[in-house]
Amino acid sequence: MLPSAELVGYLAAGLTTASFFPQAVKTLRSGDTKAISLGMYALFTSGVALWSLYGLLVNDGPVLAANLITLMPAAIVLQRKIVERR
Repeated sequence: MLPSAELVGYLAAGLTTASFFPQAVKTLRSGDTKAISLGMYALFTSGVALWSLYGLLVNDGPVLAANLITLMPAAIVLQRKIVERR
C-alpha cells in the first residue's frame, strides 16, 4: 500500500526544511555572513515567503508548514547579511 500524497508531502517538506537549518544555525552562531551572497539570500527568502503565501492560498499544509518554518531563520540571516554590508 502506498502512503498518502499528503504524508509524502509532509515528509519531503520536513527533509528539505531540515536540510536548511545546519547552515543557518552555523551562520547565526558565528555571525559570519561574508561568504553568503546577498542577492541569492534575498531571492531565496522572497521565494520562501511566496511559497508560504501559495501554500496558504491553495490550502496546501506541507508547502505552508515547510516554508513558514524556513522563512524565520532565512529572514534573520538575510537581515544580518544586510546589516553586515552597511
